[in-house]
Amino acid sequence: MYVDGHLDIAYNVISAGRDVTHSVAEIRAAEGAPHPTMGSCTVALPDLAVGGVGLVFGTLFTLPVTAQITDLSVGPSYRSAEEAHAQALAQLGIYRGLAAAGWLRLIGSRGDLAAHRSAWGGGDRTLGMVLLMENGDPIREPTEASWWHAQGVRIVGPAWQGTRYCGGTRAPGPLTDLGRALMPELSHAGLTLDLSHMAEASFWQALDLFDGPVIASHSNCRALVAEDRADRHLSDVMIRALLDRDAVIGMVFYNAFLAAEYMKDDPKDRYGIDRVLGHIDHICQIAGDARHVAIGSDLDGGLGREQIPRELDSVADMPCVAEALSAAGYADTDVAAIMGGSWLRFLESALPA
Repeated sequence: MYVDGHLDIAYNVISAGRDVTHSVAEIRAAEGAPHPTMGSCTVALPDLAVGGVGLVFGTLFTLPVTAQITDLSVGPSYRSAEEAHAQALAQLGIYRGLAAAGWLRLIGSRGDLAAHRSAWGGGDRTLGMVLLMENGDPIREPTEASWWHAQGVRIVGPAWQGTRYCGGTRAPGPLTDLGRALMPELSHAGLTLDLSHMAEASFWQALDLFDGPVIASHSNCRALVAEDRADRHLSDVMIRALLDRDAVIGMVFYNAFLAAEYMKDDPKDRYGIDRVLGHIDHICQIAGDARHVAIGSDLDGGLGREQIPRELDSVADMPCVAEALSAAGYADTDVAAIMGGSWLRFLESALPA
């Protein structure tokens, strides 16, 4: 079973009007041309099954109206915590509807995870999903963290760009007073902290104040990306700090986050899966193992097939990554860890019993 630690499925349903129960090919045919802000579709539920992806971290992603330098649509954006809360609930409703219709299983406990793995091993290709809140603003007050846990959320990333809780991508700064108050509330609620998108000052403060499990669901290596995109990714010092907390780091498949020389509108064919392997290997060399690196593709996060490595047309091509790892000399056990085992190991300890 492959695991993808970051997909914005519900946001695509709302912002692009995509019916993810249809195949990628059907969605592309219906759209006719690449979506103006989301690109050509790469993720749909049937294609996840074809690609062997049995579990994803599905986001509740909300876009602040103050967002800077983004290609995402500014339509479904929020101006207040109340609006962010309502938009996250709408996305949660999409996932619950898909679960009720039998398209996916919401995974909230170790028992749920074990049952899902057993079903998958028996040939049931229903998708499993762990809920991840990307951008903490839907948590109207820090004490509401426990309420969101009760709704099924298991991972919270407080940042996207700047939020009421912390500095983030393109918005440097520390935790706010609300952010400092949020850290113990997340821990008390039994939530995992996702440090992706957190500004460096916020990152270090969060590690000091939060004593629960931590991840970076979709962050690449700062050493290998362009300077103007560096604050979105992890320095070697930050990677080592995450390793000290037994964290897992998910690799993003966006060409702009893989290649230092990337320029907007570069042709897809200029970059290959070897760029993904470069980031994977960088973390493995620092860690001395493959237990702390995984996939957090973000394949549907405001990008399309035009901006991902040439070997990949959609998520159905996920086996190409495993094949490339094997061809590069990774042992079968390490390939299995990177493609899913690292996330599964993490969830077996981080999810509630």
